[in-house]
Amino acid sequence: MIVACLAACQPPPDDPVPYRLVLDEHELMAHVLDPAADVIWSSAGAVITAQGETDLAPTTDEGWLAVENAAATLMEAGNLLMLPGRAADDGAWREYSRALSRTAERALAAADARDADALFDIGGELYNVCLACHQAYDDMAGDASTNP
Repeated sequence: MIVACLAACQPPPDDPVPYRLVLDEHELMAHVLDPAADVIWSSAGAVITAQGETDLAPTTDEGWLAVENAAATLMEAGNLLMLPGRAADDGAWREYSRALSRTAERALAAADARDADALFDIGGELYNVCLACHQAYDDMAGDASTNP
């Protein structure tokens, strides 16, 4: 009993949330954000060719689960972008990061509802969030015209 009281009375450590940023912004985009966004973008809309139209919406539970996982990854990636040591600033960078998380949260809800039309619309919004951030921080994210 005394040991528990002593442990509870100790001051918090200097670094209450120890974490280590392993990926830089480019690597985080390449290995986490881009693949997750690509899952959403490749799961919405249609492709029209000379052979006809192909609907991209998932047709199986596994396909929708992949979209849900990608959306959840992007939701949390917005938080990763705001971590001290990674955030470029406390202004626009954080707003873009929050917009990424909010948009991904809506994508998760659309996937959970199996709403292909909503997912298509949200995919466009996701593209716009990514593009706006890349245009503002092009020195970090590369050429926004080829890497949204």
